[in-house]
Amino acid sequence: MIFKVFHVVILFTAVFVAGLEVTAAADTEVTLQGQAVQGGLLRGRAAPGTRLRLGRQVVRVSEQGNFILGFGRDAPQTVSLAVVLPTGKAYKKTISVKQRHYQIQHIDGLPSKMVTPPAERRERIRREAAKVRALRTADTDLLGVNQVFVWPAQGRVSGVYGSQRILNGVPKRPHFGLDIAAPIGTPVIAPAAGKVVLVADLYYTGHTVLIDHGHGLNSVYCHLSKVDVKQGQMVEQGQLLGGIGATGRATGPHLHWGVNWFGVRLDPQLFLSEAQS
Repeated sequence: MIFKVFHVVILFTAVFVAGLEVTAAADTEVTLQGQAVQGGLLRGRAAPGTRLRLGRQVVRVSEQGNFILGFGRDAPQTVSLAVVLPTGKAYKKTISVKQRHYQIQHIDGLPSKMVTPPAERRERIRREAAKVRALRTADTDLLGVNQVFVWPAQGRVSGVYGSQRILNGVPKRPHFGLDIAAPIGTPVIAPAAGKVVLVADLYYTGHTVLIDHGHGLNSVYCHLSKVDVKQGQMVEQGQLLGGIGATGRATGPHLHWGVNWFGVRLDPQLFLSEAQS
C-alpha cells in the first residue's frame, strides 16, 4: 500500500520575522518558524528553561528549547505571547495572525431531527464531549510532535476545515477537520507517532481513535468501520489504526481527521504540502 507523503507546511521553513511585532527590545532568545494563520501551527525555539504562555495556555518548552503554538479558526488579528527568560527577563511578543475566509452554506426546509439531536441523546453527547475535552488537556513529552506528518488515508477530500452550515436558519458548529471519502475498509494510518488515548464508539463520530503526539498536539480519526489499535497503545508513524467507515452521524463512508493543540482546533491541510510519492 503506497501512501502519498506530505510535509508539514511550517516545518523546516525559514524563520518568518516580517509580521511579528515585538513589544520589547530585540529578543533573539525566542524565534518562530513560519507565518501565524487561523487554523495553523507555529514551531519555535527558545533558551531551555524559558517559560511561555499564549493567552491562558501554558506552552511546553522541551529540554532542547523547542515549542509549538496553535491558532484557532477565529483567532484575532493579533495575539500576545508572554515570555519569561531563564535570566528572569519578562516581556510580551505580539504575533500577527493571518485571517481566512470560510465556506458558509445555508440549507432550509430540513426535518427538525436533522438539525437538533433527540433529547434522550443529549446527556450522552455532553458526557462524551467532556471526556474528549479532558483528554485534550494532556501536555506530554512525546516526540511524535516533531515528525513530518503523512496523509492518514487515500481518497477524495470531501470536507474542509472551517466550513459551516446554517440549517433552517440555525448556525451549526463549524467543520473542524478534513474529510476524506473512500470505500468502507480503506486503511487509516497514524500520520505521526504517539499514544492512543481513546478508543470509543461515540454518538456523533462513531468508532473513534484519539492520539496524543506530545506538547498538546493530538489528532482524531472518526467514523471508522473497524479499529485495529487499543487504548494505551503506542503507535508508530504509518501504523494501521483501522478502516474508513460510516459509523456515528455520517451520511456516507469517509474519514473525519481532526488535529488539535490542546482545545484549539487546527486545520490538518495546513500541516501538509505535496511531495513526490
